[in-house]
Amino acid sequence: MLLLRLLLRSGSPSLLPALNSRLPSLLLLALDGTLGIAGREPLQAPRRRPGRDLPAAATAMAQENAAFSPGPEEQPRRRGRQRYVEKDGRCNVQQGNVRETYRYLTDLFTTLVDLQWRLSLLFFVLAYALTWLFFGAIWWLIAYGRGDLEHLEDTAWTPCVNNLNGFVAAFLFSIETETTIGYGHRVITDQCPEGIVLLLLQAILGSMVNAFMVGCMFVKISQPNKRAATLVFSSHAVVSLRDGRLCLMFRVGDLRSSHIVEASIRAKLIRSRQTLEGEFIPLHQTDLSVGFDTGDDRLFLVSPLVISHEIDAASPFWEASRRALERDDFEIVVILEGMVEATGMTCQARSSYLVDEVLWGHRFTSVLTLEDGFYEVDYASFHQTFEVPTPSCSARELAEAAARLDAHLYWSIPSRLDEKVEEEGLGEGAGEEAGADKEQNGCLPPPESESKV
Repeated sequence: MLLLRLLLRSGSPSLLPALNSRLPSLLLLALDGTLGIAGREPLQAPRRRPGRDLPAAATAMAQENAAFSPGPEEQPRRRGRQRYVEKDGRCNVQQGNVRETYRYLTDLFTTLVDLQWRLSLLFFVLAYALTWLFFGAIWWLIAYGRGDLEHLEDTAWTPCVNNLNGFVAAFLFSIETETTIGYGHRVITDQCPEGIVLLLLQAILGSMVNAFMVGCMFVKISQPNKRAATLVFSSHAVVSLRDGRLCLMFRVGDLRSSHIVEASIRAKLIRSRQTLEGEFIPLHQTDLSVGFDTGDDRLFLVSPLVISHEIDAASPFWEASRRALERDDFEIVVILEGMVEATGMTCQARSSYLVDEVLWGHRFTSVLTLEDGFYEVDYASFHQTFEVPTPSCSARELAEAAARLDAHLYWSIPSRLDEKVEEEGLGEGAGEEAGADKEQNGCLPPPESESKV
């Protein structure tokens, strides 16, 4: 800091470009002794121990100052927090005391698609088996009511269905009718009008069951949920300087060669808060800007990207220092959306970061290298970070310190224009004095000046 003041007092114009180029480094040096740097402790003057050479009053005062002075920084206690969104993207919310369960039946298709696979397969088998049994029982009742089962050996009798001699035969005929197999051994005759009506109903209902169940299974199989498993997020988020400003950053990547089309990223801050009126809002959601205004939230996700949230005046972390951030209780939910290139269906991948998973003063290790004719991504270091010098103060304090330093530079260093004007003024004054000295020494004035006189 003393060196910076000496440079400012010198007022040399040649130092202005150098100071402007080294302004972030000078700012970090100035903040080192006042605000502290992450990973380094500020320099402190050695304390003298009260001894016999000090008076008793000075010794007592030193003890009182030591009692009121802050001790070594203690590590904040980590409090266990229940996740709102798991690391794999599952939302940790369960619906309880839902009394209007009939609403699930109004959207039966979505209900079946959302079921687990074992329940979906069970419902698929039961849907076909029950319809076969139902229509098989009706075919057996028609044969039993007409007396076809009593005239099995009578060649003159015309039954409703040929070769239907029991419930098993009726069940097989129901399967052949609904699946349109038609082996030809059992066939309906034209002397049974009720059988013809039942045949039409089973054919129509069987087509509806096929369309419904095959549609459910197709949608369930083609769901892009498994595609989200190949979209990875970094295990930690980091806070460090980027272009002289504090930024909250995390990394995303795609493990597949088929890319996500129209990919976009969002971030939400989940934190309970209390209003001015005393209302408590649990799990309040606040947007974290990741480039919506500039278009940086729309990604070309071919290689891993570092998503940055600039901590400015509109950020909820504007006044959060390192110590305040570690003692806070929040969760950051990140959402990546896009269309699967192979199927065109919308895919969404989610993850979250708790307070323990936000590293202050860290930066992500580079994973992209240039090989012979291509770029290679090393996912082994995808989650790795390393420490960098970062102020421990809040973004607001950092901006105020930068503004004070800029104002001090502006008012302390004279501009080159002012210096040129001063030099020209001094040169003219020196020339006039030299002319006067020559006249006083007996030198004749130039002829031009004589003619003018």
